[in-house]
Amino acid sequence: MAAINTTSGDGLFAQSNGGFAAFFLGDVDVDGRLSKAGGSFKIDHPLDPANKYLYHSFVESPDMMNIYNGIVVTDATGRAVVEMPDWFDALNRDFRYQLTAIGQFAQAIVASKMSNNSFTIQTDKPNVEVSWQVTGVRHDAWANANRIPVEETKADNERGLYLHPELFGAPAEKSIAASRHAVAAEAKKGEARARPTSSGLR
Repeated sequence: MAAINTTSGDGLFAQSNGGFAAFFLGDVDVDGRLSKAGGSFKIDHPLDPANKYLYHSFVESPDMMNIYNGIVVTDATGRAVVEMPDWFDALNRDFRYQLTAIGQFAQAIVASKMSNNSFTIQTDKPNVEVSWQVTGVRHDAWANANRIPVEETKADNERGLYLHPELFGAPAEKSIAASRHAVAAEAKKGEARARPTSSGLR
């Protein structure tokens, strides 16, 4: 099955007032940007898998950021070299570092910054266990061509409309989805009629 639109409209629109608008049983590959209001993983709860779910929210950033971490033990001179994969520098730039000594009071510094896919940690004592975290901003070819705007002015035909009008006290017909798809407009009106009014109880 293929959904293709050769004009400026949406290739596929799906909506449900009861279940999910789409349920994918299997892997999903998105060859392009993915925008969402929020996100999480959802699994059977490890301690009660038959009766509960466990959720964790995504970690997000205004940058196209990658996060790496690990644990290393410095040698007899207090030195440790952290080796990253051979593709690391080709993927990342603008590195940030965090170091935490484990098990004893010790000073730990980044003695040499990331270069040729490695960086060096120095502690003021020998044989110190150090937890490290490094973040980098993607600078691969796709990321450089498709930077995510942190702030964006709405297009003229979306001014005065909302992704979630109900959160701002606006009527359902002020939904961007409703403005793009007539069927969504009717569904939004149905949702507004079905939504219970507040009883004033808290």
